[in-house]
Amino acid sequence: MPQAVLALEDGAVYVGEAFGAPGRSFGEVVFNTGMTGYQEVLTDPSYAGQIVNMTYPLIGNYGLNPDDDQSSRPWVRGFVVREACPEPSNWRAVETLHGFLARHGIIGLAGVDTRALTRRIRTQGTMRGLLSTLAADLVDPQRLVREARQTPLDGPALVPAVSTATPYHLPGTGPRVVVLDLGLKRNILRQLVALNFDLVVVRYDTPAAEILALEPRGVVLSNGPGDPKDVPQAVATVKALIGRLPLFGICLGHQVLGLALGGDTYKLKFGHRGANHPVKDVHSGRVYITSQNHGYALAAESLPPEVEVTHLNLNDATVEGIRHRAYPIYSIQYHPEAGPGPEDSRYLFEDFVRFVSGG
Repeated sequence: MPQAVLALEDGAVYVGEAFGAPGRSFGEVVFNTGMTGYQEVLTDPSYAGQIVNMTYPLIGNYGLNPDDDQSSRPWVRGFVVREACPEPSNWRAVETLHGFLARHGIIGLAGVDTRALTRRIRTQGTMRGLLSTLAADLVDPQRLVREARQTPLDGPALVPAVSTATPYHLPGTGPRVVVLDLGLKRNILRQLVALNFDLVVVRYDTPAAEILALEPRGVVLSNGPGDPKDVPQAVATVKALIGRLPLFGICLGHQVLGLALGGDTYKLKFGHRGANHPVKDVHSGRVYITSQNHGYALAAESLPPEVEVTHLNLNDATVEGIRHRAYPIYSIQYHPEAGPGPEDSRYLFEDFVRFVSGG
């Protein structure tokens, strides 16, 4: 088997088997704890700019199919697994993991100790890394380490790359809702379509005046990659919409809403990425198992008095949900649409129906 190497900025080097596409790729190295859902991880725009390490040891065993894609293409910069299954077994499978990555030009690395890599990231925090199949890099991986240290992360470019280039319309018989696309997953659209909303999806930097001209009954702020402070245009748009329309934020949209309301955000040491994160509704006391993918969080102490925290992460007590005390505005840090992950929190979309209906 051809070889590939992953070099981290702290000097660690992981050499294993190459699969997918040949080449060289730079990104922020993160880990995901999901046992399933690798296709959704690959195609989730929230992973743009990242090299993803999967902690579950066998990946690719049920193949890939077009129905589970969360966008038009994969966005990861590289994919690291313990074992890449070459022969999937599932009636829905139409492609292997190797074939999918090769077709889209994504480098894969297999045969390394992914749990040791995960422990390193948990200890040191997410790091810049270079993944390569080039012979010169395999001979001198410390050159990759030096280059990883010197290469800046391209945070401000992430959301513009994944957001829709032009607005589009998904007709429905219900109230009109605008979706601000910060890196939108298809499963969010599926949930909104199932509720019969008349949807218009707009680019992340669409001004509030243009959104209001569409005469919506509410606005959904989507998930997306990177630091919410890298999209000040979206923050300004949301700030101008506060008090004028019901707002529902998801993941990056939650963080953007928090900034627009006057709060602050900070970077987590290694983020939350997986389909098994426990979140508590502070009002009901109920605990939900959630799907998550984010590297930043809202600072609870920064939120103004008119904003209440509604959900907390039970692993580290970070803010997982907020609600405005006067306006029909709320947001969630995790992914209530599932895809992959539990469906515990799909009720939040039904709450939005009541909000836009004035209930």
